[in-house]
Amino acid sequence: MTKTIEVSEETYNKIKDQLIEDADYTPAKTQNGMKYVIVRTYSAGVFAGYLQERNGQEAVVRNARRLWYWNGAASLSQLAMEGVSKPKECKFPCEVDSITLTQVIELLECTEASKKSIKGVKIWKE
Repeated sequence: MTKTIEVSEETYNKIKDQLIEDADYTPAKTQNGMKYVIVRTYSAGVFAGYLQERNGQEAVVRNARRLWYWNGAASLSQLAMEGVSKPKECKFPCEVDSITLTQVIELLECTEASKKSIKGVKIWKE
């Protein structure tokens, strides 16, 4: 059964503002000065890890994990800010020490919550 509750616009805005204030968007802790990021490439897929170096459309990512499939985040933007809400449904293989990615088309800095969420997803393998 679904119930509808009517609230004033003022009450709605107060609740919305409080939810935004409560969100923890603390940047992820760095590792040896490297930021934890999500990198989307043109054809190799999406990766998360520590950005060691970037030169134009090429990036070197350390402790990189391919984000092959995710559920519980509507976009990479949400994934970078909040992580995933359904980690058991995600397919993230093991980390590799280093990967050089070409044709980088998007790079998003992650929050600490996002990093913990990504690292907390069980390694997917077959």
